[in-house]
Amino acid sequence: MVIGKLRSELRRELGENAHEADWIITHVTGLTQSDFVLRPREVTDDELREIRGLVNRRLDGEPLQYILGETEFMGLRFKVTGETLIPRADTETLAEEVIEKIGNRKRRVLDIGTGSGCIGISIAKMCKNAEVTLLDYSDAILDVASENAELNGVSAKTVKCDILEEIPEGKYDIIVSNPPYIETETIFGLDNIVTSYEPIEALDGGFDGLMFYRRIAEIAGKLFDGSGFIAFEIGYNQGEAVTELLKDEDFSSVRLKKDACGNDRVVTAKLRQGVFERGD
Repeated sequence: MVIGKLRSELRRELGENAHEADWIITHVTGLTQSDFVLRPREVTDDELREIRGLVNRRLDGEPLQYILGETEFMGLRFKVTGETLIPRADTETLAEEVIEKIGNRKRRVLDIGTGSGCIGISIAKMCKNAEVTLLDYSDAILDVASENAELNGVSAKTVKCDILEEIPEGKYDIIVSNPPYIETETIFGLDNIVTSYEPIEALDGGFDGLMFYRRIAEIAGKLFDGSGFIAFEIGYNQGEAVTELLKDEDFSSVRLKKDACGNDRVVTAKLRQGVFERGD
């Protein structure tokens, strides 16, 4: 079958996800989207079988990112597995905020709950003088993060730590985190695609959704070297609650930032006087 005809058929089958046909064909054949028009060719029988298998998985509801095993974040390529959440565009707001804060300065960054590593690795890629540590609770997750650091040509240390039970070693200038923040009782009310494929433990923020924010704010003073800057991704309705718990832990200059859709998405704050109080 000529690739153009196959593409048209798949786009009809995928309906509202028609654009994903190009990603699937490209993934299997190695052709670019411009090749579909400029250098069309017959799809081999083996390629056709593989493409059909991937399309069927998509039609069954499996997210394309898990099917292909990769996605894009901040213009970079990231491997994703069932061990990690799929990086989302909303989270780029958090990465951009920290990248802007660091610039070319030397900063020690701790990415808590790193998952695929998309936040910390993007920071390391864009901020050449940043020393980034990726923290999560399982070896399997950290293996994915390590692969992604290598894939994107950055150096990042990985640390296995259950942040709810332990305090990691080391001192840092910046803590960044997109922690689990969904209220436990509402998780199974989410889209079935999310609850069927993405790891529940990466979503569950406890009874009020604030368990990880509370814990990280409590121990941040032990992780900072005299002063520090913290940046959280939050749920659209958590701005006030996270702001208040940071203030309760003596953070100052607490600020909210909205994402591209106009929802509260990032909270930043400073702890104690120091380098971040001097305008940098």
